[in-house]
Amino acid sequence: EHYAAGRASRAVQELEAAAPRRATRLGPGGGEEIAVEQVEPGDRLLVRPGEMVPCDGVVSEGYSHVDASRLTGEPLPVTAEAGVALMSGSLNIESPFTLEATAAARESQYARIVQLVRNAQASKSRLQRLADRTAVWFTPLTLAVCLIAWLASRDPLRVLAVLVVATPCPLILAAPVAMIGGINRAARRSVIIRHGEALERLSAATAVLLDKTGTLTVGRPVVADVAPCAPFSDAEVLRLAAAVDAGSGHLLARSIVQAALERGLVVPPATGVVEQPGQGVLGRVEGREVTLGARSFVLDRHPALAASWTPDGNGGLRAWLAVGDQAAGTIGFADRLHPDAERLLGGLRELGFRRIVMVTGDQASHAEAVARSAGIGEYRSELLPADKVRAVEELERDGEHVLMVGDGTNDAPALSRASVGVALAAHGGGITAEAADAVVLVDDPSRVVEAVAIGRRTVRIARQSVWVGVGLSGLAMIVAALGHIPPTVGALLQEGIDVAVILNALRASGESG
Repeated sequence: EHYAAGRASRAVQELEAAAPRRATRLGPGGGEEIAVEQVEPGDRLLVRPGEMVPCDGVVSEGYSHVDASRLTGEPLPVTAEAGVALMSGSLNIESPFTLEATAAARESQYARIVQLVRNAQASKSRLQRLADRTAVWFTPLTLAVCLIAWLASRDPLRVLAVLVVATPCPLILAAPVAMIGGINRAARRSVIIRHGEALERLSAATAVLLDKTGTLTVGRPVVADVAPCAPFSDAEVLRLAAAVDAGSGHLLARSIVQAALERGLVVPPATGVVEQPGQGVLGRVEGREVTLGARSFVLDRHPALAASWTPDGNGGLRAWLAVGDQAAGTIGFADRLHPDAERLLGGLRELGFRRIVMVTGDQASHAEAVARSAGIGEYRSELLPADKVRAVEELERDGEHVLMVGDGTNDAPALSRASVGVALAAHGGGITAEAADAVVLVDDPSRVVEAVAIGRRTVRIARQSVWVGVGLSGLAMIVAALGHIPPTVGALLQEGIDVAVILNALRASGESG
């Protein structure tokens, strides 16, 4: 148990190990590599592709996209251009840019996440073990019966018989056997539960906080809609866009190609493809020039098309397509519901959870759309990691035992702070898995429902084994105190009680009963 509890500190160690270590500070003499601890507000920093943003700051020069999913949970890349504020820990995925630091590394968002996890683990209350709670009164009760037997009979054999049949084995063995059985059963369903206490916490959960991205949704941008301009069709827009994107490694480009293939479209080859990282791509497809990318990228080459498109298109993140001098249409991206989200939510409702709340760092409009499609009435959006911790604390103040389910680094503080945290780690997990009490190893969030059901059944069997064992032992103590059970018979009876409750506890590892 000490080993399992000690593993919790590894979440903090993993976070600290993954923190940015070096930064490139720009000065009159060029770039100078320094430790992140030396960064001060106002410093101009160069962030190259593949590097993490070393501290909170504002982009002053350059254009790129950054992956901020580990901080916000939002899978869509964030545009890094002049004036955009970025958080430490974001990953630059395309082009170099210059960042003006607004906070020292020790005061930036990533450092606050580390501290939040540390504080959450320190403040998380611990349940007293089931056997320990029962043993508090079992031992004095046994001594009291012994005293009564002695005062009534002055017969030391009666006292000895009481002590022999007063078996503590249901406390020592039955509850742990049931817990181990429950843990093994969960493992067979690809859910790793760290210790018996986590099973108790799962069984007691009354409210659940669900992260949006990667839990309720698939966690990556997919093509959500295609808006063609006449005379082009949806299929034509997607086919031409996939042609020029076929050789690109950009996240959105892969989504376009995948969508075209899923619709059974034949993607023609493109020639003379030129990609401008972070902005767009152009090439020739079937003898026509095709331009795809950000609206500004397309209009730089075809300014006459400005009247064909409104600045925001249909809203959200979009790619704009021009064929020759014609506006062909736009392609919208979004995160879609996970195929198993319905089973997850339906299962939680069947288990009687009083409150199901979706929490996300995504903007309100996206959060509302996902909540509406999932049938969730309560959601909270634009949350930083500290806000998710506060959401846990608010529910606990309302008397709820909170189950937190998440999959990102930004969920680690809330997973640590909740009554019980379950990490979805089908694609790695890392820090998130270390911060949680249980880990789902497959890409199926509905396994959380199974974990809760296993926890409730396991605790029910453990309590049954303890109470039946203690009850039989108590009855045997009374009969022994009256002189009807000699010590030798009491020893055999005690072994029979032990075997019975242990066999009952073993049912926790089975699929039914």
